[in-house]
Amino acid sequence: MTPGAIHEEHPFLPPPEQRDPVRRLRGRLVAPVCIITAGDDESTWTGLTVSSLVVAEGAPPLVYWLLGPASDLIDRITPTGRFLLHVCGWEHRRLADVFAGLEPSPGGMFAGRPATQTDHGPRLEGFHGTAGCTVLSAREESYNVLVTARIDDVSTDELIDPLTYFRGGYRRLQP
Repeated sequence: MTPGAIHEEHPFLPPPEQRDPVRRLRGRLVAPVCIITAGDDESTWTGLTVSSLVVAEGAPPLVYWLLGPASDLIDRITPTGRFLLHVCGWEHRRLADVFAGLEPSPGGMFAGRPATQTDHGPRLEGFHGTAGCTVLSAREESYNVLVTARIDDVSTDELIDPLTYFRGGYRRLQP
């Protein structure tokens, strides 16, 4: 078990005969791991780990991501209509678990983590890329909320070891 983790095994894994084949297909697709943050001051800061997302180049550039129906993140984004997307590297896996609600963080998910307020929300330090985004729409699709957002600004640096999600866990890319 990961030090500090809440569960020894996946808490929501159904027995094999009850597993959804579409979910199993999705689990076989490698996904990037990002942390989305929002809030216009420290008292409203919130965030969530997201791996169901795609970035579309164009004019304007867009990001599409899926949010589970139980999440209140979209309600927290709505007052400003903006959020900040952080691209995770392998070194961010424990922090990704904190923002996913899988690992405890006494004092809240931002406690003890350097962050600064931006026009799009709190920027966590030490990430390999960020994108400040403005929500264009958020609508229910299937069992999720599909968020469409315009990418307003981007910063990137060298990312050698990205954090990816595959078949229920974090993975490293191997050359």
